[in-house]
Amino acid sequence: MSGGGIRYRRATAADDRAIHDVFLVSVSEVDRRVGSADAVDPSDPAVREESWGQWRSLFEHVAATAEAAWVAENGAGEIVGYARSINRDGVRELTEFFVLPETQGQGVGRELLRRAFPAEGARHRTIVATLELRALGRYLQTGLSARCLVLYVAATPRSNDVSTDLDAAPIDGSDAGLEALDGIDRQVLGHTRRVDHEWLIAGGREGFLFRRGQDVVAYGYVGDRSGPVAALDGADTPAVLGFLESRAAARQQKELGFWLPSVNREATAYLLGRGFRIDPFVATFFSDDPAIGLDRYLITSPPFFL
Repeated sequence: MSGGGIRYRRATAADDRAIHDVFLVSVSEVDRRVGSADAVDPSDPAVREESWGQWRSLFEHVAATAEAAWVAENGAGEIVGYARSINRDGVRELTEFFVLPETQGQGVGRELLRRAFPAEGARHRTIVATLELRALGRYLQTGLSARCLVLYVAATPRSNDVSTDLDAAPIDGSDAGLEALDGIDRQVLGHTRRVDHEWLIAGGREGFLFRRGQDVVAYGYVGDRSGPVAALDGADTPAVLGFLESRAAARQQKELGFWLPSVNREATAYLLGRGFRIDPFVATFFSDDPAIGLDRYLITSPPFFL
């Protein structure tokens, strides 16, 4: 279907590289405006190629597990915008929603959002959104509420042995381990998302389950991209983060970063108290679920999904 010179169609796996380029241009524009150190020149072919190498696994994972994915093409058949969503255990999350700057203001975003993020067929809906004013206006009209800011904080990791009675063990991808992750997600987030944990485990970041006695009470991932981190009791968050920071230091990572919901007081106190710096790129978390436990959670990096 088309209108106003724009054609809309369902995305395919063959579109991944083209939609990545739309993503890169859009995010680079936001980075430039807010003065983020991550701002790049998306017109440089070498920059686009390097970025694709960094993001390819994530784009392919979202494409393979998406519930809805739509692109908008101009008259020349070039993709000028796209939107994708996933559905995990009845919770629909908008993973991406980007329209090239020169195409904004023509109704393209409204139509993409309508197709990729309907209210019907989901128990709850969530979005981790950039502070793009046009998009924020659309999100506020979806029936979701802005619950908190989401901040990227980073520092050079240093070993920090926080006193705790928790025992940590690697997540091995076994059925028992995945069931433990499901149990924590169900209590903290209100839904499970095993397919995402399987992707995280296979992707090279280290994941750990934290037990108190026989009970699994927290988990966390650390690597070049870290998170998610979840705890049944927020009081355990400093010990979990201390362990993950120590692991990053042992790996000799130059930087350790987390996407921090501003309502997570324990994580905020730990990370800012350890000298983690807040990046100018700030996001907002939208949800129609007032019970979601972001006070005990740090979001997956990069924050395409919880």
